[in-house]
Amino acid sequence: MLDVRRMQVLRAVVTSGSISAAARNLGYTPSAISQQLSTLEREVGVVLLERAGRGVRPTAAGSLLSEHAEVLSTQLAKAEAALADLKDGRTGRIAIRYFATAGAALVPPAVAALRRELPGIQVDLKLVEPDDPLPEVESGAADVAIVVFPRATPPAKGVELVHLLDDPYRAVLPKGHPLARKRVLGLADLADEQWVGNEWPPGPCQEIVLQACGAAGFAPNFVVESEDFQTAQGFVAAGLGVSLLPELALNSPHPGVVVRRVRNPTPLRVLYAAVAAHARDNPAVRTLLDALNSR
Repeated sequence: MLDVRRMQVLRAVVTSGSISAAARNLGYTPSAISQQLSTLEREVGVVLLERAGRGVRPTAAGSLLSEHAEVLSTQLAKAEAALADLKDGRTGRIAIRYFATAGAALVPPAVAALRRELPGIQVDLKLVEPDDPLPEVESGAADVAIVVFPRATPPAKGVELVHLLDDPYRAVLPKGHPLARKRVLGLADLADEQWVGNEWPPGPCQEIVLQACGAAGFAPNFVVESEDFQTAQGFVAAGLGVSLLPELALNSPHPGVVVRRVRNPTPLRVLYAAVAAHARDNPAVRTLLDALNSR
């Protein structure tokens, strides 16, 4: 197998026209250059240089190898530059997993900021719902996931949690509902109401609601189950019940509902970015986290 470094030495000799000139340019001794060339000629089995006055000139084989050495040098320079870009986070790929409300409110502006800052980064975006996006980070299949806490089990060892925001729940009532006259509701005010569920199958968001209702002394009577927050608003607007929805999901409330604050207690979900251990020091991931936290 040909040695790339020896081919580069040959290229330096051919372009400079002499061994002594190549030695000066490369910072070697003439004897070291001659030794490299002798070894290269033994490897290829042909003469590569011949005397020409006080200097040397390439044989046909020497010219051929010299031309290939130039191509290799160019490709190596490109490879080194590409590797430097990758190490510095200017290129590469980042895999992001999220749930629907985070996808609508948090992820798009953060990804836009990432693209402006690091346009060479490829972004792999995937909505994971109703499944939990955290396992993809724990397995290393994703770099970052937006996740909800509290939850029954902590993340796997090595997963870094970065706090993004606290997202309080609000009461969502049909327009004209008697409780709509109040600006702030006690959670116990909803104890005797029929309820519209908004997470099916049940997950951490519904568990937060159930725990808050339990603290207020009642268990909600779910008469309708829906799979997402927007559909739940439609059921509430139709008068089928009341619901509790996180504030992040109410940027565009249904025209047939009213939204009220609740207290005693106020249900709260906390949003984190879960970062895989392998991606913790990735500059692109840090840029993304900065953008998520700038909301």
